[in-house]
Amino acid sequence: MASPVHGSPGALWPWATALLLALGVERALALPEICTQCPGSVQNFSQVAVYCKQTSELMLHARCCLNQKGAILGLDLQNCSLKNPGPNFPQARTAVIIDLQANPLKDNLTNTFHGFTQLQTLVLPQDVICPGGINAWVHITSYVDSQVCQGQKDLCNSTGNPEMCPENGSCAPAGPGLLQCVCEDGFHGYKCMRQGSFSLLMFFGILGSTTLSISILLWGTQRRKAKTS
Repeated sequence: MASPVHGSPGALWPWATALLLALGVERALALPEICTQCPGSVQNFSQVAVYCKQTSELMLHARCCLNQKGAILGLDLQNCSLKNPGPNFPQARTAVIIDLQANPLKDNLTNTFHGFTQLQTLVLPQDVICPGGINAWVHITSYVDSQVCQGQKDLCNSTGNPEMCPENGSCAPAGPGLLQCVCEDGFHGYKCMRQGSFSLLMFFGILGSTTLSISILLWGTQRRKAKTS
């Protein structure tokens, strides 16, 4: 009987299977913690599932809808007995849609969504106000058991105060109902008044020399005490 030829499809199949399994394990380990914060998976008829299934490149894993790079585009934490979204919630800052209905959440969630600039649909319990209120969303719809916030507004375009940011800064969205002032290129510091790049070399040089001086002083002091004792 002829032995299998080295490099034939039959000989390579076990290696390919092992490689796929290894990649699958690596992918599972790389799943963001927020996706497994609540047991179970995304329900088939939830808004997150519907959004995720509209694009073939998106994948449902645990409570998340991920793109091929592993970024969270959808998060479904409904009915998870959450009083607050938890410390891992910022991992979902790239999300376009989030469902938090059927949770005993606190009423004011504005600061919770700092950095969620991509968020376009947010489903909340019926008694929880959309972060930022009516000024932060195009549509707010109340239902018997939920409230849906849709179409996050860019407050930089809707604010009537053009002098809100300093002369060398510009307004940038920071999440629902939130904005921030960002220094233009070449400026930094308080009110973007300092010109030029921030010198890390100088900063760490001063920090290092100060630390060294204090260490030498303490060493000398302790040595004198040891000699007199």
